[in-house]
Parts: sequence; structure tokens; C-alpha cells
Amino acid sequence: MKIAVLIGDGMGDYPLQELGGKTPLQAAAIPNMRAIAAAGTVRLVNTIPAGMSPGSDVANLSIMGFDPRKYYTGRAPIEAAGAGIVMGPRDIAFRCNLIAVEAERIKDHSSGHITTEEARPMIAALNERLGKPGLAFHVSAGYRHLLIWENGPGELMTIPPHDVLGQPAAKNLPTGARQDEVRHLMEASKPILAAHPVNAARRKAGKTVPTQIWLWGQGRRTTLPAYRDLFGLTGSVISAVDLVRGIGKLTGLNAETVPGATGFLDTNYAGKVKAALNALDHDDFVFVHVEAPDECGHMGDLKLKLKAIETFDREVVGPIWRSLEAMRQPYRLIIATDHRTPVAVRNHTAEPVPVAVLNGPVSNTGLPSRSAMAKHGREAPFDEFVNGGQASGMAFEWLKTQIGN
Repeated sequence: MKIAVLIGDGMGDYPLQELGGKTPLQAAAIPNMRAIAAAGTVRLVNTIPAGMSPGSDVANLSIMGFDPRKYYTGRAPIEAAGAGIVMGPRDIAFRCNLIAVEAERIKDHSSGHITTEEARPMIAALNERLGKPGLAFHVSAGYRHLLIWENGPGELMTIPPHDVLGQPAAKNLPTGARQDEVRHLMEASKPILAAHPVNAARRKAGKTVPTQIWLWGQGRRTTLPAYRDLFGLTGSVISAVDLVRGIGKLTGLNAETVPGATGFLDTNYAGKVKAALNALDHDDFVFVHVEAPDECGHMGDLKLKLKAIETFDREVVGPIWRSLEAMRQPYRLIIATDHRTPVAVRNHTAEPVPVAVLNGPVSNTGLPSRSAMAKHGREAPFDEFVNGGQASGMAFEWLKTQIGN
């Protein structure tokens, strides 16, 4: 059986007055997801264990089959694995955002979704001015970068910048043992970025400029059991972000880089689909992750979030489903989101999330249409309310029943 898991990051949301009391998933034009939900089964699962923060790190560990309470050591070490950085036993990894602070408040956690090409010389400048033996900045993607610090401060409380958009930066700085060292790096980055030629060009173009770095998500290196050992599967993870790629690499899955994959609306959807289908040619499992709905939720932009969800359905879900049907062999297609990122909140929340599962092939004559499923009483919207709001357990336990030996 071929198994494909397709994740629209942060697709979940709340009912909105602008949508007549519907959620974005209910209101979006998503014919493929609706048909899959109608032809298969739909349920809710919990991806965030009680007491844990609803971050993408915890949620994606969970929805990939790992109990975060057992394996989570911090976000940045997972991203370091995704970036191909080998951490030593004394290293502490930090996530390093390029952020925009305006009037002393955190305006944008992504600096207007700065590109990797623009960020690269900025990270080089930070290394030149602030780096030293045992402390180095590493380029990742877009606004997302890393700091690897030998014997660095690990016992800190740090806050993701997307959690505190619009709030005073000074009130959300790292706290705890050796906080001054971390705060110093963040403060020292300000004049370096302010004077950088890339920022001069962005200002001239009227774009948001990064004003400083923000360090968070620290932790020591982590390990995960292999998918081959746990589930008897080999396969690939397809994602633009090092977080999801890191989980894949740590568990022995392939995690190739897709050219043009950005983690936003302009990502290379066709390239991701091609990579996924190539993976299924020689393996039985693929996990495809699309970041754009989450980013639009953080932006609080309903119009863009609807666009991101609809593009995911049209450019990823539809082509992969059609290709699975064309193979004419047994498959399991799982459509899910890792967490909710409501546009009204602009942050992640911990409620259960919707999952649709389809076992195929579904017909000898082509894919079922939404109208055909409705005619037979099988139309079911792919949203948070299909099971009356009741979750059917933890995602990492449920997934074992779907992809395990």
C-alpha cells in the first residue's frame, strides 16, 4: 500500500462573522478535500498533549507519530537536523528569526517574508561581527535561521515572536540563567542589520526590513526512532521548512530540498508534488507539508488564508490524489493539519484538528465528485465540526493504526 500524508499547516480556524459563521475550511473552495472527506472517513485528533505549547514542533512530531512528551527537547535542535547541522553533545541550538520591531513593538516575525537570498548576506554579517569559536549563525530559509552555541545557555524561558505580535519587544525578552548573554546578541544585531545594504534596498522598495534577530526555541540535540523500525516504512518528507525536514531526517526518512520551496504562498507546489510522486515510485510513504496557511493565519489575513487553503487543495491535494488513483493499486491518503492558526488570534491554538482518510482506489471510472457523494448521503465537510467537536485520541497513537505494520 502506498501511503501519502498531506499537511496544510495551520488550516484550522474559528467560525468568522465575515464568512457567515463558517470557518475558512468550511467556506473555502476545496473540492478535492471535500470529495476525499465524503468518500472516506473524517475525524478529529489531538496533536498537542496537555500542558505543552501548541507549536508546530510539538504538533508535527505528534502528527508524524511521535509522543512529544517523550521526544521533544526543543524546536531548534530539530531544525538543525533539517538544515544538516551536526550538533555536539555540549551544543545548544537556538532558532534565530529576522524580525521587524517598530515603535518598540514586534511588528512582523518574518520581516515581510524576507527571502533566503536576501537573508544570507545578513547572516554572514552577523557571523563576522558576533560569531566566535563555539558560536555560529547558520542560514536556513527565509526569515528562519539558527544559532549553534557550544555550552550555550539552555535553561531559559524564550518566547516565539509570532506568539507576541504587536506586543512590546522588551517585555518578551528571554529570561533565566545567562539571559544577559542572549539579550546582548539580540541587541547587538540591531546596528548590524540597520546598516546592511540589503536593508537599504528593501527600504527603498517600501518593504518591511528586519531590525534585529530574535532567539528562541533553544535545546540540545534530539534523537528519534527510525520509521523503518517503528512502522516498517521507508519514504520521504517534502517540506520547505527545516523543522519538518528535521523530523524526517531524524527518523531516517529522505528529506530532499525542493528548489523554489519557500514556506509561503509563492512556494513551488509543482516541485513538491513531483518530489512526492518520485518518492512513491520507489518507497511506500510520503509526508508532504505546506506552510502557507499557517503564515497567513499569523498575518491575520483571512483573504490570504482562504487563498492558501484553496491553493493547497488545487495544487497539491488534487494532483497527488489523481496520481494515486492512476497507479491502480491500494493506497491510503491522509489529509490533515497540524494545529489551528486562527486569523483572529494570529497564533497557534491547542484544540483538536480535522483529519480525512481515504483508502483507494475509489472507483473504476474516475474520482468521485462532491455532487455524486452528496446524492448518496456521503457529503461531509472537511472541518472542525464533522464529529461534533469530539476528538478521537492523540494523533501519535491514532497514526500508528493508519501507517503501522
